[in-house]
Amino acid sequence: MKKFTLSCLAIIISLIAGALILWLMGKDPVAAYMNLLQGSGLMQKVKYAGRQNMFTDFMSFIDAMTPMIFASLSVAIALRGGFFNIGVSGQMMIAGFTAHMLSLVVPSRILVIVVGVIAGALVGALIGWMRYRFNVNEVVSSIMLNSTIMYLVTFCINTFYVNPVSRQSKSIIESARLTISGFRWENLKLDIALAFPLAIITAMFLQWLIERTTYGYEMKAVGLSPKAAYYAGMKVNRISLITMTISGALAGLAGVSYFCGYYASIQPGTTPSMGFDAIAVSLLGGNNPIGCIFASFLITIISKGSVYMSSRQNIEPEIASLITAFILTFAACSAFLSRKGRK
Repeated sequence: MKKFTLSCLAIIISLIAGALILWLMGKDPVAAYMNLLQGSGLMQKVKYAGRQNMFTDFMSFIDAMTPMIFASLSVAIALRGGFFNIGVSGQMMIAGFTAHMLSLVVPSRILVIVVGVIAGALVGALIGWMRYRFNVNEVVSSIMLNSTIMYLVTFCINTFYVNPVSRQSKSIIESARLTISGFRWENLKLDIALAFPLAIITAMFLQWLIERTTYGYEMKAVGLSPKAAYYAGMKVNRISLITMTISGALAGLAGVSYFCGYYASIQPGTTPSMGFDAIAVSLLGGNNPIGCIFASFLITIISKGSVYMSSRQNIEPEIASLITAFILTFAACSAFLSRKGRK
């Protein structure tokens, strides 16, 4: 309950700060925030293009939110187990690229999901193994692996798999893509995120795993105090390895729902910023699987609706990023806010 209160307080303070900045720029904060909701399909727009309406915008919003849920769950599980998985971006990229390549051989959506889970889990397991076998801090190893994976994938795309026009990877085959793009329904064109139900089910399963199972208890115990867990007879190394493997698998799901779903191709030379945004989204959700869903919902509203807000209010879309930064900064300062609240 305390974490929920702190998260709500962080959101309210951030929205007030954002409204103040908009007011100083001579803009109407209420109208700007309404534009964010309209751009996300949560409010009616003034006018729509052909084959589009509020429902099509909302379906596109769900498609954008799906990988964020998986990425924030990856961070949340790692933090619960005492790990700071800052390598979600790299795990997303290797999972997306591996699924892209194997879909050329077997164009199957099930295969894409399975390959993404395995690729992400292997990288996560490697980070956990280096932690307990060689005492390599996971922050250092995951950052190094981010760069290694990015350069490796970039080399492979530019050498074997590049689209000569877009200079990105070739688009994934539609029969293997986790988003049905341009689906016709009632004279509308919808983007259907096939992985969204899986994201919700995964969050509910992880909530049960953490709160109702022996492993969940042991994971939290190791995260709070590895030494105390060791003296209590828990197999700390095994639990840590399993935790990072699960975290990596979730990052792999984020990668395939992002690169093989929301986007159909991979941009070489850069890792997805979503992997880093997910750290703060997890903190905003209190490192709770269900909380991650609501935190992802809020952050995606701001990022998805920023383009429409910019066009309607004639302001830079970076203002939305600034509001997001406020929310995430205040969420990361939850310990400070908690002390102030007690005083």
